[in-house]
Amino acid sequence: MSNTLMSNYGRLAVQFSHGHGVWLWDAHQQRYLDALSGIAVCSLGHCHPKVTAAICEQAQRLVHTSNVYGIERQQALADKLVALSGMENVFFANSGAEANEAAIKIARKVAHQRGIDNPQILVATGSFHGRTMATLSATGNPKVQMGFEPLVQGFIRMPYDNVAALAEQAKNPDVIAVLLEPIQGEGGVRLPAPDYLTQVRVLCDKNHWLMMLDEIQTGIGRTGQWFAYQHQAILPDVLTLAKALGNGVPIGACLARGDAAQILQAGSHGSTFGGNPLACHAALAVLNTIEDEGLISHTQQMGAYFIQRFQQQLAGIAGVIAVRGQGLLLGIELNRPCAPLVQQALAQHLLINVTADKVVRLLPPLIIDEAQANQVIDIVSDLIKNFLANSGE
Repeated sequence: MSNTLMSNYGRLAVQFSHGHGVWLWDAHQQRYLDALSGIAVCSLGHCHPKVTAAICEQAQRLVHTSNVYGIERQQALADKLVALSGMENVFFANSGAEANEAAIKIARKVAHQRGIDNPQILVATGSFHGRTMATLSATGNPKVQMGFEPLVQGFIRMPYDNVAALAEQAKNPDVIAVLLEPIQGEGGVRLPAPDYLTQVRVLCDKNHWLMMLDEIQTGIGRTGQWFAYQHQAILPDVLTLAKALGNGVPIGACLARGDAAQILQAGSHGSTFGGNPLACHAALAVLNTIEDEGLISHTQQMGAYFIQRFQQQLAGIAGVIAVRGQGLLLGIELNRPCAPLVQQALAQHLLINVTADKVVRLLPPLIIDEAQANQVIDIVSDLIKNFLANSGE
């Protein structure tokens, strides 16, 4: 392979030429079942006809003008997201990292308006918020940060799923916000206690902190609600989205309400490509398709099916620590590093992922049906059983 690309990705030895639904085909016309969705991006599968039609239609009409002017599709998408989320307004970017950068800037600007000169944001161990300088500094993974010091200051790392630890910061007058993932995806599909977000909301209200939720991976239906916080009766102050919002077309969004919604004024933040007509029209097609095809309830049903069948298949298997997930964000934790399972699954024409060294992560498209789910479950279960039987701890 040519060395004209930087070597910052550990790529697998396969290239895909086309896709349809949950399937991808390589250059040799071999078919693969995609249980990763481009890492939670292609939730409608590949080349969904409604999204494809929207992209083609908009590309023939108008791709870009600049945010110097009004953009009708951007306004329509903002209206839709606000209606679905309960938030007040939206800033559009091109990625999850950019959406989180906007959230961090909002928090800092709110802090300065309140007279806090050295604002601090509480973040979690095991988190992942992006690879820009500010977002990798907020991330709770030393491997992501290694070699990029000095890091951006202004983040205090706290244990995840520990409200008491957060409460200890109530005496710190510099704290302005809490930035959390409702479920830690890159951190190993870690689900907090069912009332964790509700307790964090109460704590933020009590201390006048912004509650900022990174739903880059959990948002847009992945957990069986439009947004993971909707499993509880709460609203965040800032919400970040990307990944599945465009089904592969790059787009990110930072939503806000209350004080946070009014803080960014003309000239304080921006994006050249953010919210362009093409990306916004594609995202509208994604949201409308999820609604039209009833994929929120379908995701709830399929998620429960995956969990039940995996628990049946892997019950009593020594080395399986836990089967967990919400909706179609699924993790199987083993008692040993299991990265080889990715290549072994690929050999059986199945795309999966291993994260946090020991967790098999599955992010199948929301359109997956029961027969396809059974194929994923059977292959993954057999691979795990064989792996555990033939590898040392």
